[in-house]
This record gives sequence, C-alpha cells and structure tokens, in this order.
Amino acid sequence: MQDSTVKSPLAQLRPVLSLLADGRMHSGESLGAALGISRAAVWKQLQKLGQYGLVLESVKGRGYCLRGGLDLLAAEKIHAALGDRSRSLLRSLILRDEVDSTNAQLLALMEAGTGHAVVMFAEHQSTGRGRRGRHWVSPFGAGILLSVGWEFSGGVQSLEGLSLSVGVALARALGRFEVPGVRLKWPNDIWCRGRKLAGVLLELKGDLTDRCGVVIGIGLNSGLRGQAACAIDQPWADLQQVCPGIPRNLLAATILDELLPLLKDYPEQGFRAYRDAWAALDQFAGQPVVLQSGTETWRGTAAGVSDKGALILEMAGELKYFHGGEISLRGQV
Repeated sequence: MQDSTVKSPLAQLRPVLSLLADGRMHSGESLGAALGISRAAVWKQLQKLGQYGLVLESVKGRGYCLRGGLDLLAAEKIHAALGDRSRSLLRSLILRDEVDSTNAQLLALMEAGTGHAVVMFAEHQSTGRGRRGRHWVSPFGAGILLSVGWEFSGGVQSLEGLSLSVGVALARALGRFEVPGVRLKWPNDIWCRGRKLAGVLLELKGDLTDRCGVVIGIGLNSGLRGQAACAIDQPWADLQQVCPGIPRNLLAATILDELLPLLKDYPEQGFRAYRDAWAALDQFAGQPVVLQSGTETWRGTAAGVSDKGALILEMAGELKYFHGGEISLRGQV
C-alpha cells in the first residue's frame, strides 16, 4: 500500500520544479503557459527556490534552469521497483516534499500505534538530526532521507547490534550499484573512500522491556550543492561524485529491499547473522583509535565487534567492550 505525496509549503512549487527538473533552459513565458499562471507569478515562485538550497541560473533573453537538473522522488516509482518480499512487508509508503524530521514524524505514528511497517521519504528536512544531536544537512532533492517504523517483541535487548546491521544493509544496497570504497564505521556511519557517506539514527518508543517500536532513520549524501555542502562540519562523501548516475528512486527501493527483510527477520537472526559482514567492512579494523564520551577518553587498537554489536578495544593487552550511546570513535592522528 502506498500514499501519495503529502501537501506541504513546498507543494505550490512542485509543478515548476517538475518542469525545471530536466536541467534545461526554460523561458518565463513557457513556464507560465505550462503552469497556467502569469510570468510575474512564475518569477515569485522561482525566488523561493533558494531557501531550499536550489541554485537557479538565469540567462537574459533565454530563461531559467536548474543546472544539473533534479531526480525527484516518486512514491509510485519506488513502490514499483521494490522486490516482492519487500512489497509484501510494506504497509505504507509516504513521500513528503518537506518535513521537520522523518524520524520525528514516524515517532509520532509509532506513538499513535500506526507506525509499524511504515516508510517515509522526504525531499527536504528542516530539522533533520544525526547522531549526538548534529544537524543533518539536506537541501531539497539531494540524497536519500528516509525513516522506517517497526515494532519488535522482546524489549530493547532483542535489538542489540541493530544499527550495525542496518549499516550492513546499506552497504549491500550500495554494492548492487558497484559503489567503490564503501566501509562501515562503528556504530552508525557508512563511509566511502575515507569519508562519511551516510548515517543511521535509531530511536525507540514504547515498553523497552517488552513490545517496543523502533524508528530507523537514514540520511545519505548524493548531489549536495553549494552552501549546503559547505555547512557540513566533517569530512563527507557524495554518492553522485563517487558513482554518478544512480537513479534516486531505484536507490531508495534497493535500500528498502535490503532493510525491510532484515527488520522482519531480526528477532530470530540478531546481529550474529551480520557480524562477519560488518567485520569485513570495518573502516578501522586493527588500527589505533580514540574513543571519547564526555570528558573520558580511551586509546587502543580496534579489535572488531562482539555478537551484541559492542566495539572491542585492545588496551595494554586487555580487551575492553564499549556499547553505543554517546561514544565517538576516530582514528589516532
């Protein structure tokens, strides 16, 4: 089952964006004729695009274009590209032009008891978050922003290692497109050629000792532009720069094809089914690293992860185990 695009403040701009998405030059007159509005009204709409990170180019006497175009998401295209099992597991597919945070929206649905097996994509988030409260930069029509709601029995213990397993699912999805240099960084990041390409954020609702709801948020960089790219405060990778030409709708469907079956089977399989795959992609395996949590710092050698997804750090000949939360990991300089 799928839902059509939900109305938003960006809804009035969708028609003109659809026309400009081809990246070609369009005159104000032709845009007005296609939209059934005046050239002055077209101009007013075009002036609003900058606030969404869209760079409009204008050439006197010729018109306007979005250089490079836009590959807009379409719920029906994503749904049609899904495999049979993923389609059977999906209860609702929602696409929004603009939202505060897809995770926040899915958490509200989980609270209302209507969020299980629901997927939400957004073209833009105004307050999207990464791990440790960081803002996730998301200019309109760039990258993949999605959240999935899923209910589990068995409490939070049954979810140990889930964020790492989701990382494996993302790596496998990217592998279908032969994206080079994909690695995983404990506990929530997908790297590409030594830089962050995507992040995972898990949030919980309900009874943490029995039946609980989980919202899995994913943000993946692709087609970042101009000032939005400059706002990112850490080394980052962009899928379109590394492996250009991957259709966004097909990428979105491929991610779901890896993720939805994982969520369905996770209570029986757990992280043990993904540990070896994660270890094979470990960005820092065998390297000296630094862990930090608040004012505490640990230094040692990354020695893989446990069956429960804990990072194993070798320190002075002893193995120490660290679970997620507010711990950050980086390589020693």
